[in-house]
Parts: sequence; C-alpha cells; structure tokens
Amino acid sequence: MKLQLALSIGLCLSLAVPVAALADTVESASVNEALSAAAMPQQGLSPADQALGLIQTRWAEIKYQVAQKQQDDAYQALLADVDKLRAQYPDDLRLAVWQGIILSTQAGARGGLGALSLCKQARTVFEQAIAADAAVLEGSAYTSLGSLYYQVPGWPIGFGDDDKAKELLLKGLAINPNGIDANFFYADFLFDQGDYQGAAAALQKVLSAPSRPGRDLADQGRREEAEVLLAKVKRKLS
Repeated sequence: MKLQLALSIGLCLSLAVPVAALADTVESASVNEALSAAAMPQQGLSPADQALGLIQTRWAEIKYQVAQKQQDDAYQALLADVDKLRAQYPDDLRLAVWQGIILSTQAGARGGLGALSLCKQARTVFEQAIAADAAVLEGSAYTSLGSLYYQVPGWPIGFGDDDKAKELLLKGLAINPNGIDANFFYADFLFDQGDYQGAAAALQKVLSAPSRPGRDLADQGRREEAEVLLAKVKRKLS
C-alpha cells in the first residue's frame, strides 16, 4: 500500500511570526488557553497572527518531540483548537490550510486504512483554500495537496495520482521556488519517481534555504529529514 505509515505531509510553512516567547505556554496548554494566558498581544501581531504562530509551534512540537504513539491524540486536540479559531476568524484562509496540514500529518501518525479518511478531509480543505486564494501561505495549499496525491494509494482504494501530484507540486514551486517545504516534497516525489538527480538538486535547495523566524524546531526537523533523504539519493546514484 502506497500510503506510508509515517506519512509526513505536515508542512512547516514560512510565516514570520515570532512565537518563541509563547513556546513554554503552548507545551502544556491548548492554543486557546495559551492565547488567554498571554498578558498582552505581541507587538505588531494581530490576534489571528498570534494564534497561527501558536498552531505552528505546537504542530512542530508534536511532529518532532512527541512519541509516535501519542501523536494521534495530540493532533486531534490541536484540531479542536483550530476548529474554534476558524469559527473566530472564518475568513482567515491560513487557518484553513493549517487545518489541512494537521489532518494530513495526523494521517501519518494513525497509519493504515484509518488514515485515508483524514487524507480525504485534508484534500477537501486544501481544494477549498485554493479555490478562494491559490497563493495563500505562499502556495502551500498546492504543495500540501500535491503531497497527498503522490502518497495516497490510487483507485480503487484512494485518490492517489502521480500526474496530478506533479502538477500541484510544480504550482507550489512556481509561487515559492526557494521554499523549504515546497522543495522538500518535490524532492520526495522525484525520489519516488526514480529521478534521483532532480531529487538531489531540490534537496540542496532545502539545505541551503535561510532559517525562518520563529520556526527553529520546524526548520531543524525538516533539514534532518532532507539529510536522510539525500543520503538515500546518494546511495541510488553511486
């Protein structure tokens, strides 16, 4: 079955929101509790920006620091927070994209056929975001949706389609050609297709990309994943 048990769809998106000051709070509280506990909004940040930064931070903590067997429940709790925030800010498409990202990453934590329904929910969310504004979060909805299409099984089990995946991933790259995540998932797709030279080139872009403000954990985790994949690529090319 093509759907990987460790499906790593979740993207560390490029949003320059300084969330480090709230990181300790979000580790032990929900996003909404952390927002309520904050003494005052961070300078220059709207409440929606602050909420999104907390979501990104918590996602990275779950993905890279929480034990695998506990991740499904942790993502489910984070989704509950996102649902509340989307009700507060219904026009903020960034929250919609992150809802899809969390659903996709939760699918990897859950694994097996149980993950497919989560992938279908994520697909719907990404498609709706693209229809409203394809460039939201630097085209990350395209990258996220493309990643689903190459990792989910094809018909009759799922909706996977490599041609569709490539089309979507390239659209994401066209909007954000130097993005860490856009290049990582395109590299992973090329590796899956046997294009090891192309995968190596995309991975070099991942490793040379500048660090993103407030995204230290996410960047570190993504670069480590890129190093692992690059080692596999080099073995194929040797």
